[in-house]
Amino acid sequence: MTSAKTGVADEAWFKDPALQRILTLLNADGGEARVAGGAVRNALMGLPVADIDVATTLRPEKVVERAVTSGIRAVPTGIEHGTVTLVIDGHGFEVTTLRRDVETDGRRAKVAFGTDWQADAERRDLTINALYADAQGEVIDLVNGLPDIETRTVRFIGEAAERIAEDYLRILRFFRFFAYYGSGRPDADGLRACARAKDKLSTLSAERVWAETRKLLAAADPSRALLWMRQAGVLSEILPETEKWGIDGIHGLVAAEKSLGWAPDPLLRLAAIVPPDAERLDALAKRLRMSNAEAARLATWANAPVPPDEVTDVGFDRLLYRHGAEGLVLRLRLALASARTAAEGDPAAMRRSARLSVLLKRAESYDKPAFPLSGADIVAAGVPAGKRVGEILKELEDFWVERNFTLDRAALTARLEDMIRSSL
Repeated sequence: MTSAKTGVADEAWFKDPALQRILTLLNADGGEARVAGGAVRNALMGLPVADIDVATTLRPEKVVERAVTSGIRAVPTGIEHGTVTLVIDGHGFEVTTLRRDVETDGRRAKVAFGTDWQADAERRDLTINALYADAQGEVIDLVNGLPDIETRTVRFIGEAAERIAEDYLRILRFFRFFAYYGSGRPDADGLRACARAKDKLSTLSAERVWAETRKLLAAADPSRALLWMRQAGVLSEILPETEKWGIDGIHGLVAAEKSLGWAPDPLLRLAAIVPPDAERLDALAKRLRMSNAEAARLATWANAPVPPDEVTDVGFDRLLYRHGAEGLVLRLRLALASARTAAEGDPAAMRRSARLSVLLKRAESYDKPAFPLSGADIVAAGVPAGKRVGEILKELEDFWVERNFTLDRAALTARLEDMIRSSL
């Protein structure tokens, strides 16, 4: 075991009384516990720490027993895999027993609980994810991860091909962690191993693939990772729709997000690299088992019209009413990002960018007006229930829209009466 001089003892999250209580509890009476993984990585990289995971030599049932005895709530969130969540003051800490892989098939692993920290570290995927901090806050590096933290190198532990063969999702995790934490070029061995095993991604569940892809697309700037995924053939494997469409639009979108204060939006980033073809996007959503809300949002974008450059405010309001704001907001954000990219030194693109900005603000603040009449009003006016009711209602709504939504209920009722009289 080699112990790094770097420590996290002065970090506010490490001093949290709830975490210290858990470490004290699990380090007593022959047990040993350390903070593991992401919290240590992020602290050493100067990044925010969110979830704090703890690894322990104690078996999960012993963790539960100690927690209950000490008045700490224990939730068996993944007890068959060695994970128990300890909850203090509403804050959960995942505690996982040290493990070693007994059998792997590229999708899941059978594990055995143990007490060997080296074996636990070596079964993890990347060197930067396999660091520990003991109860004193001293960082313990068993896989040479600290140099990779320094250089922001995303590297597999040991042989890249072997780590990937244990779980093929690690191909996508390699690129996802590169997007969040990597610098320069990806590790050559890792990149080569991912390219060689890319066809194995088809053996994974669609839900796992999409969840990992969505996380990658949520990175502050996923453009470099997407570029290397394309170079390695991985992007075409999971998103064949990007193959002929390209990913160039992602750069301008990320730049626009940073400049205009837009939060990273995985679905908008996806829309930037796939064609706006409703049929193909429906197939994509089904293939990746997207949620109904995600599939609907992509469809809304694909079906939304491209606002003409010369559209007036009134004309745009009609588009918003007919097609809804959500799809048009997505269209406009992508169009604005593209226009901003082209605007430097191009007066026409600058003017278009300014106009798109105005339309986007209008769409983002749009409050759809309510049509004053309903089918019941048509029937009450003497039109027999049936197909004709819907036809008249649509004619009246079109009349109202063309007059810029200004007619009130009384004016529309008068128009309805004229329509009925003229049809007699």
